[in-house]
Formats: sequence, C-alpha cells, structure tokens
Amino acid sequence: MEFIKKTTQTVLEKKEKEGVTYLTFPLLEELGIVEHCFTTRMGGVSKGIYATMNLSFSRGDEEEAVLENYRRIASVMHTSIDRIVCSDQTHTTNVLQVDASYGGCGITKARPYSDMDGLITNETGVMLATFYADCVPLYFVDPVHKAIGLSHSGWKGTVGRMGAKTLKAMQDAYGTEAKDVYAAVAPSICQSCYEISEDVAIHFSKEFSDWKDSILEEKGGGKFQLDLWKTNELILLEAGIRKEHLAVTNICTCCNPTLLFSHRASKGQRGNLGAFLMLK
Repeated sequence: MEFIKKTTQTVLEKKEKEGVTYLTFPLLEELGIVEHCFTTRMGGVSKGIYATMNLSFSRGDEEEAVLENYRRIASVMHTSIDRIVCSDQTHTTNVLQVDASYGGCGITKARPYSDMDGLITNETGVMLATFYADCVPLYFVDPVHKAIGLSHSGWKGTVGRMGAKTLKAMQDAYGTEAKDVYAAVAPSICQSCYEISEDVAIHFSKEFSDWKDSILEEKGGGKFQLDLWKTNELILLEAGIRKEHLAVTNICTCCNPTLLFSHRASKGQRGNLGAFLMLK
C-alpha cells in the first residue's frame, strides 16, 4: 500500500528512497518550504528488537548502528546529522527555541538542555527531531513568518495542551498566528488500542469536559479507551488552526507493529521512531 486515504484526500504517503521507507504529509509537502518525514521501522541497520531503523541511543542498541540510521535519514532529508537537533522528552509541555548552534545535539554532542518535548526554529537548515513509539507527534509550519515547530505529546502532554503551547511559543518568538499555520498529527496509538485507567481518564474528563464524550469510551472495570488523535485535533482547532490546514493521521503504531515501533504492541521491547522537520 503506497498511501493511506481519508475521504478523498491523501493524509499520508509512504515513500522509499535510498532504501529507507518513511511517511510524509502531502499537506506539508505542498507548501514547498519544508523537508519532513515520519520514520518507519524499515531501512536501517539495527538488529533484533530494534530492527531496523531505531533512532534511540538509550534502549540498548549499538551506538554505531543508531548513528548509521541517523545518517540514512539525514541523507534522505537532504541534510547531515550535525544539523539535527533532538528533543529531550520527559512528558513536559516545555518548548525550546533553537538555531544552528544546536545542530548535532542528541547525536554528535551532548544536549545543553533537558526536559524539552517541543522544538521551534525560524532558521533554514535546522532539522528538528522528536521521538515516538505510540505517543503523538505534532508538526507545525508557519509559511507566513517562515517558522516551524515539532512537539511530542503523550497523554500528559495532551492534557497540558502541548499543541496550543507550541503555537504560543511560535507566536511569542516569531509572531506566528495560528490561522496561518499548517499542522499535522502523525502516526501514534489509536483509540481502539489505547486503554487507560480511571485515574488518567479523570484528567481528561476535567480538562476537556465539553469533549469527554467524543474522546473517552468507558469500558467498565475502571478502564477507558482514549482518543489521543481527536483530542489533539480539537486542541489545535480550538487554538486557531484552520480545519483545512490540519492533517490527522489514521495510521496506528500499535495496529502496525511490523511497520512502526509500538511500546504497547511490543511490551516495551522496541526502538524509537522519529519525526523530522526542517525549513529549506
């Protein structure tokens, strides 16, 4: 299958280049000002539970294999690993403004920052990178002010409205207006696969009281199914993103464990996927 369709529009395209298989959003590609992708498991050199395109140095994979995986992604994205800036994800709603001086952070040099689940920049050639194995990747492109953002939003980040906070950070730094921004919610865990306990559901019921019936399904026994895709979509629309400027995934990481890493599907025995975004 070469693409996934939502109604009559292509939401995500699956591509292969230089042996690397990755996903892109036509909505973002059509702007003509960014390079971007969401990686799959295919096209790398890692082995075993990390096979093959693992982008985590901290899960037990061989360092040289991970470095080679980054080199392959960088080549496909027309950049180099010393231009990639990696997040430091700890399920916060912190957003860091970066520039070319941060290039290589998290890959070829130590990060001079911590607890940063979101990254923004308005410099060309700076490749933002965040990492996943079920949580929600959020892409932002402001074609008016030539600025971008990339954020990691798990359940804690979603309750904290990470999408809205990333937009606010872009507004403060670059004058970004949400109505001009093109955004995407990338592959992550779907509602059918994402069972949560009542203590987590309470957070969503309180924070999103007007939406709870559309994002939470009670299963009984103190268990609920949570729709992170819908919640993040509603957060972004409420923040001012235009519906026609928003692409929402229909590819679940947990439903597609041979294509994508999933923490739940693998019971934690896995590597990391990557979201990448750069201004040309």
